[in-house]
Amino acid sequence: MKIFRIFSSDAHDMAIDLGTVNTVVYVRDKGIVLNEPSVVAMETRDGIRRVKVVGNEAKLMMGKTPDNIQTIRPLRDGVIADIEVAEQMIKHFIDKALGGHTRLPRRYNVVICVPSSSTMVERRAIGDAASNAGAAQVQLIEEPLAAAIGAGMPVTKPIGAMVVDIGGGTTEVAVLSLSGIAYSNSVRIGGDKMDDAITSYIRRKHNLMIGEMTAERVKMSIGSAVPPDGTGTIISVKGRDLVNGRPAEIKISEADIAEALAEPVAQIVSAVMTALEQTPPELSADIIDEGITITGGGALLGQIDKAIAEATGLPVKIAENALICVAMGAGQAFQDPAYQGVLIAA
Repeated sequence: MKIFRIFSSDAHDMAIDLGTVNTVVYVRDKGIVLNEPSVVAMETRDGIRRVKVVGNEAKLMMGKTPDNIQTIRPLRDGVIADIEVAEQMIKHFIDKALGGHTRLPRRYNVVICVPSSSTMVERRAIGDAASNAGAAQVQLIEEPLAAAIGAGMPVTKPIGAMVVDIGGGTTEVAVLSLSGIAYSNSVRIGGDKMDDAITSYIRRKHNLMIGEMTAERVKMSIGSAVPPDGTGTIISVKGRDLVNGRPAEIKISEADIAEALAEPVAQIVSAVMTALEQTPPELSADIIDEGITITGGGALLGQIDKAIAEATGLPVKIAENALICVAMGAGQAFQDPAYQGVLIAA
């Protein structure tokens, strides 16, 4: 596969973690400058469809829009589902990261993170979206590598290291050594599936329909990968009663949400176990010493490290700045010559 040279320093080099749930942008010499939801609100007026708002403002509109406004998440399972909207979103985020829209032409190069399981067609779609948004040169980096670099793992050394990157759409499990991926496994389980599991559980157990944002708030408030002793924390949840159709409020416990999340958590643990089974013996020996590092938004789920540690019998740690590890690693990859070989053509 063709390898590009490190970007020149005279351009606005940036790295983009184009996530299913959030997009994080890193700019050379500035660090992380943007972290916003991957959501676009499209407005149709007089038959013409145009972007109304992007990011934080668009997310606030989810589930609350009139007929002429539609909120769209252009990425699903880590890959582009709506390329036209994705281009608009990328362009908006790049302009914002560089200090706002300008009429003067800008020269900027972009590194975009992609799932290790993405196909050539999916990677080409991401590259085309960034090019059409105005990037002069586009390179890609596989998410597990970027996450490991951002977490400070020894990816360039002849040492086996395992990273579990739990994103919004996918969970990537990879064993890394000598700036490459010795083994990788990807499952389409992440924050979105956890939200869906919470929504389904509350509908099934309490006959209450809740929205996507409410499910996410519940997960972030009392979500746990391991059942607590007793009921744990209890919070109120509001939604629509499916029996009488009226607004209603119920109490939900940490134990309830742990039960709701049992299946997606089990699938993530299963992916980790599969990776360990497929890892060459010498690298397995290193993982016993190095342990497993968890990155991504899913790393913030309560006790996810404990769930994986109990299943594997290995030390497990959550990376510092887990939410922005991927973008930080991608940014470091184009700045540090030691990582030159990890960047690939779009």
